[in-house]
Amino acid sequence: MTLITDPQEAAAFCARQAEAEFITVDTEFIRDTTYWPRLCLIQIAGPEEAAAIDPLAEGMDLEPVWSLFDKTDLLKVFHAARQDLEIFFHDSSRLPHPVFDTQVAAMVCGFGDQVGYEKLASRLAGARIDKSVRFADWAHRPLGRKQLDYALADVTHLRVIYQKLRKKLANSDRESWLEEEMAVLLNPATYRLEPSEAWRRLKSRSRDRRYLAHLRNLAAWREREAQRRNVPRNRILRDEQIYDVAGLAPQTAEDLARARGVSTDYARGKVGQAILEAVAEGLAMDEADLPKAPPREQQVEAGPVVDLLKVLLKQKCEQHGVAQRLLANAADLEALAAGDPETERNLLQGWRGEIFGKAASALLTGRLLLTGDGNGGLQLIDKKENNEP
Repeated sequence: MTLITDPQEAAAFCARQAEAEFITVDTEFIRDTTYWPRLCLIQIAGPEEAAAIDPLAEGMDLEPVWSLFDKTDLLKVFHAARQDLEIFFHDSSRLPHPVFDTQVAAMVCGFGDQVGYEKLASRLAGARIDKSVRFADWAHRPLGRKQLDYALADVTHLRVIYQKLRKKLANSDRESWLEEEMAVLLNPATYRLEPSEAWRRLKSRSRDRRYLAHLRNLAAWREREAQRRNVPRNRILRDEQIYDVAGLAPQTAEDLARARGVSTDYARGKVGQAILEAVAEGLAMDEADLPKAPPREQQVEAGPVVDLLKVLLKQKCEQHGVAQRLLANAADLEALAAGDPETERNLLQGWRGEIFGKAASALLTGRLLLTGDGNGGLQLIDKKENNEP
């Protein structure tokens, strides 16, 4: 097992892997005290060798790694790639291509929702993963032998997992399904964190559009400030404080100091002034420009329809041996039942449309019936195919 701390050795290792058909990749990182993940280790395995490259080593140059990832004739294999790709996109401003995600492939092949690496390693590679150092401090040096063994196991067994999943996909003629999912995963927009959209992660039941404007402006300011200072967003302002400030809509430092956890000194300081400016922006907005709340009434009325869609989703996933979470989640079903056009388009496209989307549309329009089959199971009846009115 190899730890590379010398930039020339890293470049030589990457050059050797450049001629391979595929490489397997994983990372170790920490983000407890930062906004952006701090990359601590990059593990790469080719057909003949595996190594962990230390980005924190003095003088380390990661350009040979990024260049290796740029090779379009070299497949990069990950398990649960999204966080790794987010790190690479932030650190290098580019994404590896092409990519194969074994977690997504396993879901396509019917291994269940978000199947873990340990489970796949056991079932497909006959390997047992020692996870006792999973939550170690990966920024601390020197790294222990047990840490390196664990880190490299994440790419060495991945070679076997990839080869077996690739064969399963080919045998089931589902390779195009995975390609559709990889296209989303490799879209740079997936990793661009837009401050103006940060408010959508907050959970508020308020229908007041002015309140929602304050919520949006405060969340955007917090996001920009957290990115600028590279600290977790709750270090700037906690969610509950954003709710409180949005409700109070303070116009002076004295008003702001009434919000929970906000001291008078804080309210009068530079950060307090920025918060007041964000609120003032919301107060000055025209009614027509205020954000709109989702149509709650539709969602409530759609409850029984959502239940029917859940039954249909379960039936279709069992029939085709694919993970439910890959097809649609609860929010997708609620939006579909409420008539959201974007959700309808997404679920009617590609393999999702063939497996579930078209059937769901037929169910919602009354053309498809769900009934018992007389043996404790369910059957689907298409009224059009059976010439029913």
